[in-house]
Amino acid sequence: MIDHIDHVVLTTRDLASCLHFYAGILGMKIEKFQTATETRIALKFGNQKINVHEWGREFTPRAHVAAPGTLDLCFIAAVSLEVVIQKLQEENIRIIEGPVAKTGAVHQLRSVYVRDPDLNLVEISVPA
Repeated sequence: MIDHIDHVVLTTRDLASCLHFYAGILGMKIEKFQTATETRIALKFGNQKINVHEWGREFTPRAHVAAPGTLDLCFIAAVSLEVVIQKLQEENIRIIEGPVAKTGAVHQLRSVYVRDPDLNLVEISVPA
């Protein structure tokens, strides 16, 4: 019945820092889109996106308890893990674990773990 994930929603305390991390460091594209009543922001990459909600100003419907720092995300990189690590180091993003071997949805992975500005856990991986 289910084929794939279209998008997830990330709740942030600090919109500017969030957009810098995901767009400026990880290279996602910022997209603003208009609904009937409001302007929303998404981070696009490949065929997926992350809709961004500001904490305390979430759009409805929303998660029962929408809070910053509650996500655990895994992204597959389009470049080598060494390039990812170099970019993270250049941006002073602390790697909290890795490179380590992990099991993904499709492949065995080599991964590093970091925290975004809201302290969400972000795994960046390449197929092993």
